[in-house]
Amino acid sequence: MSFNGNEGQFVTLAEASQWTANFRETSCFQGIHAQFYGKSKIQDILRQPGCVGIRVYRALDDLGVPIVVLVGTDANENDLYNGLILEKGTQCPPYCGGDGNPLQG
Repeated sequence: MSFNGNEGQFVTLAEASQWTANFRETSCFQGIHAQFYGKSKIQDILRQPGCVGIRVYRALDDLGVPIVVLVGTDANENDLYNGLILEKGTQCPPYCGGDGNPLQG
């Protein structure tokens, strides 16, 4: 299989809300609901030569806090690891926006 830049599937809010709730009920959940990454950083990754999308790795930082690492990927399924690698997003909490977000529970 090769990537064409159209991978992934949109899901409903109900599905996404249930899945984030499922995660919050596991031992993996350490109080971090999400990470925010700015549009310009994501566009920088996507503008790299040959990049057709972004792969997201689950990881633990040096303090043992779950994070994600984002890296561009080419059509041959290869990570562009010699290019831009994104982390250090803004965590939620405390930066979560308004109340009532069903993804945050």
